[in-house]
Amino acid sequence: MQASAELILSASHPRQFPPEGPPEIAFLGRSNVGKSSLLNSLVERSVARVSSTPGRTRTINFYGVHSAGRQGPALRFVDLPGYGYAKLSRTVTAGWPRFIEPYLLERRSLALCVVLLDANVPPQASDLNLARWLQEIGRPMALVATKADRLSGNKLRQALVALQREFAAGDILPYSSRSGAGRPELWRRIRAAAQERQA
Repeated sequence: MQASAELILSASHPRQFPPEGPPEIAFLGRSNVGKSSLLNSLVERSVARVSSTPGRTRTINFYGVHSAGRQGPALRFVDLPGYGYAKLSRTVTAGWPRFIEPYLLERRSLALCVVLLDANVPPQASDLNLARWLQEIGRPMALVATKADRLSGNKLRQALVALQREFAAGDILPYSSRSGAGRPELWRRIRAAAQERQA
């Protein structure tokens, strides 16, 4: 899909969220899992800031995603702060539920939660807890294994099987932001979720 994107705003309180509008695709995952790199890979340009220091994203960042020949954004990508990074100050993370949970619980435009898992790391309790909670609140979810290019064929298959077993998921999409492997498949899921939200 040919798409361009630009940052609309960064929010640290529900009052700062943009008005409900086009379908929103939220990207969630542990700190340093590669959310910003994946977002940039999807639109094939650098729109989200990539940092080597975990925990840099501390606001909910809303991006308008435009498709060729259409006026106005067709979608919004929503980059949520990473979780599970112990070195972040408690004074920073203590306020996160006040704007992250309301977004995930109440946002009517939210069409899909893309939960990113590092293919190189065994399943983490925080990831499992997030996936279970999203299921409990009825949010559509796609599980994506990032940094898949770092594993050889057999090791990648073994890692995906382990993730499928832990998450009781029939399908986990391997993705490489470097090579773009998995990009067409993830775009198909995003488009399908957006169309369902608009139906």
